[in-house]
Amino acid sequence: MTTAETKASTGRVVSTWLGAWLRVEGYWMWYRRYWLSTLYSTGLQPVLFLAAMGLGFGSQVQAGAATGGFSYLEYVAPALLVAGGAQLAVGESSYPVLSGFKWQQSYVAVTASPITPGQVLGSQIIWVGIRLTLAGSIYAVIAALFGSWTSFGVLAVILIGTLTGIACGTPVMALAATTYDEGARFGLVFRFILIPMTLFSGTFFPIAELPVPLRWIAWLSPLWHGNEAARAVSLGTVGPLATLGHLAFLVVLAGVGWALAHKYFYRRLVV
Repeated sequence: MTTAETKASTGRVVSTWLGAWLRVEGYWMWYRRYWLSTLYSTGLQPVLFLAAMGLGFGSQVQAGAATGGFSYLEYVAPALLVAGGAQLAVGESSYPVLSGFKWQQSYVAVTASPITPGQVLGSQIIWVGIRLTLAGSIYAVIAALFGSWTSFGVLAVILIGTLTGIACGTPVMALAATTYDEGARFGLVFRFILIPMTLFSGTFFPIAELPVPLRWIAWLSPLWHGNEAARAVSLGTVGPLATLGHLAFLVVLAGVGWALAHKYFYRRLVV
């Protein structure tokens, strides 16, 4: 076989972004068929929380200093969008990612082609970002019917919810890439990290109401930073510099999670 024939048989190596996007296209083709089965986690779950907490419980809460002078519905609506994004991202970054390695082994199959482990990871993050943006948009439209928004800042809240979700999801992807026998790992993450983070990160009440030691834990929570940034653009209860600080924290956390996941994806998929 000549050198020219050898080169012709190696196929076309796609660019980094095109390789990742081809995987995203595959996710989308699957989602078009099964979107109805994910409707609850995509948009209905945070809407039900909004109906229960914002309209139900919130009807008994008077506007005051704790809510920045806004109604409880307006106070809790942006935080519920962000919290819903964090829950969706952690869910999509745990068992589905492990399945790509272990059960369906789709990651193993794809990396037998010119697609690299880095592109596989990138496609997973892009797809989670698309799901988060879609879920946030559905929630925002329904919440608008309840009169939850005071300004067009809700458009920025959707992006902040997506960023917060990715900041929560990429470390879980790294965990999934190092998991061979899942055991109770993900269950512990859901029960002892995700749920307490949702309850005590300023989603339903200001963390100033918490004991001081618990406030330190809340300050380290990505969800608290997402909630504060979302309320800043929606209600204007946080200053510009503080908002930039919250966004910077989320970007750094997402970057660290991405780097760890990138390392472990290559370690597991490159033989």
